Amino acid sequence: MDSAMDLDPLPDERPRLPDDPALRGGVAILGAGTIAHTAHLPAYERHGIGVTGVWSQAPETTSDTLERFPSVGRVYPSAEDLLADPEVRVVDIATPTAGRMAWIERAVDAGKHVLAQKPLTTDPADLAALPGLLDRARERGVRVAVNQNGRWAPAWRLATLLLRQGAIGDVVGVTHLHDKPLPPLVGTPFDDLDHMLVTDYLMHWIDITRTWLDPAAVVSVHATDSRVPGQPAESRNPWSATIGLGCDTGATATLRIVGNARATHPSCPFWIHGTEGTLRGSVLVGSDRLVLDRDGEVRELPLRGQWFVDGFAGTMGELLCAVAEDREPENSAAHAAGSVRIMLAARDSADRGGAVIGTRGDLP
Repeated sequence: MDSAMDLDPLPDERPRLPDDPALRGGVAILGAGTIAHTAHLPAYERHGIGVTGVWSQAPETTSDTLERFPSVGRVYPSAEDLLADPEVRVVDIATPTAGRMAWIERAVDAGKHVLAQKPLTTDPADLAALPGLLDRARERGVRVAVNQNGRWAPAWRLATLLLRQGAIGDVVGVTHLHDKPLPPLVGTPFDDLDHMLVTDYLMHWIDITRTWLDPAAVVSVHATDSRVPGQPAESRNPWSATIGLGCDTGATATLRIVGNARATHPSCPFWIHGTEGTLRGSVLVGSDRLVLDRDGEVRELPLRGQWFVDGFAGTMGELLCAVAEDREPENSAAHAAGSVRIMLAARDSADRGGAVIGTRGDLP
């Protein structure tokens, strides 16, 4: 690539769906709670993804689903009814992390393709059992993907596509900073999660960073989390977290949440430094942007859409395209498992006060 201007036409960062409208439907949501109603269903409605029906363990959460989303076919009386419906091709599993692998197994046994909520799991035993489950899925001709929707946040997605084109050469380092308030945690189920920022919230940042570092392999992880000044006594989880990654190429990455940051113009900035240039950008809270800095030229790149909700259409669209094209999706469970291993290493490191975790044989 001779200059920053040799990118035209730019890669298309928007969600991609199968060309055949008939292959854009047959989706059912198993576990249709808050996130399904605020992100999954709005994304599918906006992008014309057909939803056959929904089911929730708490019936009150789906009492007005058909009124709010008239294109949804039905509310299933049970998970068994959903899994037995021949119209359902893809099961979108949006249940809590605990027990999610069992739901994936049931969907695979029912011959359904699966999009599972992130993180795929927080249990190392699930990762050990995953290859066998994916073998069964292949035998049944079904695909299993993970809803790492951050990969389709417009700035992150365009950065990914540009990296694949060699826009900044080989990646030297990745840096993320949270310059924004934390979401509400006190009194929510998230505050009960072990090392919540490391194991759940930052899972998107771990996953996209690992994607950008590819083909380098992450071989060392260290992480710390801590309470911060002004943090309410009733909050159980630390509000600050830092994760560091080291690769077999010498490339490094840092992910940093300082706490409940106060900012007039909040953002989540990131930097990807390469051997031939730099990508700078931001995601969330209206801060979305991406800039390419190369060969003395700085170019602001156009972006379309938002992480919420277009990112959710991106993950499902990639699975539907993979099914239509008979290939593995980018967000396959097998690939996402590598990000889970990094997250689990970060959790172990935080437990041990920031000790470096991982060897060349331990991490992808």
